[in-house]
Amino acid sequence: MSDLHCHALRLNLVVLAVAGLAGCSSFDSATNKVASIVSPYRLDIVQGNVVTREQVAMIKPGMQRAQVRDILGTALLVSVFHADRWDYVFTLKQQGEVRQSRKVTVFFQAGVVDHVDADELPSEAEFVSTLKSPVTAGNAPVLEASDEALKKFPPPSKPAPAPAPAPITTDYPPLEPTRP
Repeated sequence: MSDLHCHALRLNLVVLAVAGLAGCSSFDSATNKVASIVSPYRLDIVQGNVVTREQVAMIKPGMQRAQVRDILGTALLVSVFHADRWDYVFTLKQQGEVRQSRKVTVFFQAGVVDHVDADELPSEAEFVSTLKSPVTAGNAPVLEASDEALKKFPPPSKPAPAPAPAPITTDYPPLEPTRP
């Protein structure tokens, strides 16, 4: 290749590189426009215990710890230093939404509920309405069989009686020596 061709090729490459870099600023604004329209899917992040207004209403002073656990579930925070306090913390982060954070604290005195402190809590219906995942109806399987459907199957056979257990025989030596 001649020296003139090499020089022209280098010049063309430099011009292309400068033009490419000069177009970066306009390309960046176009990229931002496209990115604002098309964004990646981000999962909803749910952490902690979902505690609703109805659940807290069921907690009464004098209830045992086991009863509270049956209603609210296992506490997210149980401190060794605060054994008479259970903290239920819940956060929900959804794409494009403000992060929700709620806290319920159950205080115990002598092993029974003394009082409950709670943030403003939603009802169960209000909480479910904030979730974005749609409920699909129509593809649910039938959970009950009609009499006609049951006739297609043979009647269950009676199980054979279990054999009698074999007698237990032991041929172990005595634990203590026998004395005459």
